[in-house]
Amino acid sequence: MTGCGVLTAELESVVQIITKKLFSDLQKGLSCPDRVRPLGQSAARNKEIQRPMKAWTSGNVAGTGTFRCTECDYPVSLDAVDELPTCPSCGGTEFVRASLFTTAQTSIVDPTPETDDRAWINEVRDGLTDPGQYLAFRTDDNDVVAYALQREWTRIGRSLAADIRFDDPTVSRRHALIVRQPDGLRVLDDRSLNGVFVNGERVEWSALADADEVVIGRHRLYFLDLPAISGVRYRHVAETGTA
Repeated sequence: MTGCGVLTAELESVVQIITKKLFSDLQKGLSCPDRVRPLGQSAARNKEIQRPMKAWTSGNVAGTGTFRCTECDYPVSLDAVDELPTCPSCGGTEFVRASLFTTAQTSIVDPTPETDDRAWINEVRDGLTDPGQYLAFRTDDNDVVAYALQREWTRIGRSLAADIRFDDPTVSRRHALIVRQPDGLRVLDDRSLNGVFVNGERVEWSALADADEVVIGRHRLYFLDLPAISGVRYRHVAETGTA
C-alpha cells in the first residue's frame, strides 16, 4: 500500500469514529426527556420567573407617564409632580405603570350622549347676549362656565397652558384643540390617552354643530353657536324682558 493509500484509510477511520460519537450523543439526547422541554412548559416557566411590576399607591408621586388601576385597569395620565389619585372608576388605590408596548386601550369614559338634566344648557343659551360660539360645561363644584371661542386655536387639557383646563387624571395634558376654519369650528384629538367623543362617537377630527356634546375625559362640554340674529334677540330679551 502506498503512502497515499495509508493516509486515506486513516482519514476514513477518523471520520467513522466521529460519526459514531455524534450518533451516540444524539441517541442519548433523544432518550432523556428531561433535556427536551415542551413549548408550553417553557412558556409557563418563563411566566413563573417573570418579576411582577412595581405597584404604586394613591398619594405617591410616581413620575411622568400612564398608570393603570390594578383592580379595574382604569388608566390615569400623570405629570412628573402629580400624585396618584384614588381610582376615579372603582376607588382603588394601587396602580402599575402601563406598558409601553400596550396597543389596546380601555375606554374609561362613558361616551353615551347625556339626555337628562339639560335644562341648564338652555339657561346658559338664554343668558348669552353676544353672538358667537361657546363651549358650556359644569365644573366639579357644579358651577356653569360658558367659554367664548374667539381664537383661531383653543387648547383643552390638563396643562397649565391650556385655555380650558381640567385638573383631572382622565384628561391628558394636551387633550384636544378647537380649530377655527373658514367653514366653521372643528375639534381635534391632540394625541390624548382617552380620546375625544362627539355625540357618543370617538373622533380624531370633527366639525362642530350647535348643541353637539363633546366628551373630554369624564367631562361633558356643549357647543353653542349663536348667530348674529339670535344674539340681537337675546340682547332684546335681556333688556326688555319680552321676546
